[in-house]
Amino acid sequence: MLKLLRLALTAAIVTAIAVRLRRRARMPGKPPAPPAPKAAGRTRMSPVWAAIAGVVALTLAAALIPTGPQALSELRAALYQAEQSAMTVAMDARGKSPAPVTPTSASAMPTSALVTPAPTPLAPTSAPVMPTPTPLAATPATTASASPPGIPAACMLSGPATVRPISPRVRAAVNRQWRRIERWLRENAPRTYASLGAPGRAGTIALAEAQTGLELPDDLRASLLRHNGMSGPSTARFSFGGEQVRGVREIRDQWRESCALRVGRGDPIGRLVRVGTMIEVDADSGHVVASMVGPEPIWPSYHAMLRDLADALEQGRPVFGARATVKGGLLRWSDAR
Repeated sequence: MLKLLRLALTAAIVTAIAVRLRRRARMPGKPPAPPAPKAAGRTRMSPVWAAIAGVVALTLAAALIPTGPQALSELRAALYQAEQSAMTVAMDARGKSPAPVTPTSASAMPTSALVTPAPTPLAPTSAPVMPTPTPLAATPATTASASPPGIPAACMLSGPATVRPISPRVRAAVNRQWRRIERWLRENAPRTYASLGAPGRAGTIALAEAQTGLELPDDLRASLLRHNGMSGPSTARFSFGGEQVRGVREIRDQWRESCALRVGRGDPIGRLVRVGTMIEVDADSGHVVASMVGPEPIWPSYHAMLRDLADALEQGRPVFGARATVKGGLLRWSDAR
């Protein structure tokens, strides 16, 4: 804009000089006539300065009125901003956790982060190249480079990892129980509270599902999005009835080991995923069962297990045969008998 204004003023001054030189060339011998008296209350602009003002006005108007490429750039920017807003809403519904951001757990499975590029500032005379947003619906297909020792190929699946939406009602219910658990731990067992894992990522969960061929229930995925397992020393980690809460990578690795045992015995690949030391979730029904008890469910869902755990902490009730106690800021479970 400053360059255009400078060019306009320069052009106006050159025009004024050229007009004056032409007038002097036409009247070489005549003395200049005295200026006419100005009328009171009125100021009349000379034709030269009127021309100068016209050039300046036209130049400024040309600079302010968007050209074809400018209008197209502004339209693209508006569409891009609208698209980014829609993507943000989709991320909030699919992957973002309402819990406070905590340091990323060391057990988090490596995955590529979805990065939304910022829009390029618009230049007055050139249209920026608008970045193409990365779709949230799927992540690139991942193939394992080498199978872990003792894991057969049948238990090392690979394919496109699709992020599936979670029911808002289920996610709100799971977060409600976690808030109860977090509040009790923060007030009574702060050292155990510090072990709660960082929020998981929707893409990480989708990758684990693709590598196991299972679809984890909504309430389990919602819980992993709030706390992806536990961190810190094992003696200080949050547990219930001696059950260590597992993260996404631990769940996937434990399933692979169980799958290898089944394949070795000639059994069909199981549909149970180990979410604790002895606690498993049926990927088909969502029931929570105990490996040492049998296939009969002890909770109808992962959410029901979290609710009973929150009740046990707040009301001093036993859960899974154990009662919560606190020693040195750490949660401990003692035999309820």
